[in-house]
Amino acid sequence: MSEAETSDAPQMEIYNRIWLSIAERKLKPGTRLKEEQLAEIFSVSRARVRQALTALEHDGLVTLVPHRGAFVSQPSIVEARDIFFSRRTIELSLVSRLCESAGPDAIARLEAHVAEERQARVAGDTKATILLSGGFHLLIGELAGSPYLWDVLRDLVSRTSLIIAMYQTRKQAECGPDEHAKLVEVIKNGDGPQAKHLMNHHLDHLEGQLDLEESAESSDDLRDLLA
Repeated sequence: MSEAETSDAPQMEIYNRIWLSIAERKLKPGTRLKEEQLAEIFSVSRARVRQALTALEHDGLVTLVPHRGAFVSQPSIVEARDIFFSRRTIELSLVSRLCESAGPDAIARLEAHVAEERQARVAGDTKATILLSGGFHLLIGELAGSPYLWDVLRDLVSRTSLIIAMYQTRKQAECGPDEHAKLVEVIKNGDGPQAKHLMNHHLDHLEGQLDLEESAESSDDLRDLLA
């Protein structure tokens, strides 16, 4: 492991722990993330904590307020709708493009990914389930061959994870292997219009589970929330 990788390890641990606590609905919108408390929890300097919080802000998960500190982001209803609108615009185009270009290797990667999702669900591995669920959509973007749209989609998926994790009306996310498997099947058949229909339905399903008017109570006890 290089010196750079070693120095980045504490920052990534802080990032991943906060991200997962948000995804598991432990950290609620508006929760204050105190630098001094995080530095104590992770046994690192406040400068290292600040770097992790800056990375989380870049992904839309944390809001940094001058002279006040860092807070878990609070996406509004308008922001949530805009994010899903943007995802539909991009993902319907990507999945249609992939139907025209997907070869055996691409299909094999998609099928293997869905199999991993199923295994994570059966094992009750929340972290893997969340990562693989969003990763399926990013894999479609990668296989469709548009680095620029993949980069935009990565940001949108990150922000969607926050919105779903905080405001979903059901405990278990339903962006899962069954609907993904249906998408893989129509991609394999090269059926662009049906793939766009299924992707649109899939995103409608996710958005329909949101309750963005749910009140959120924040807590200052980061040690318990990040456990």
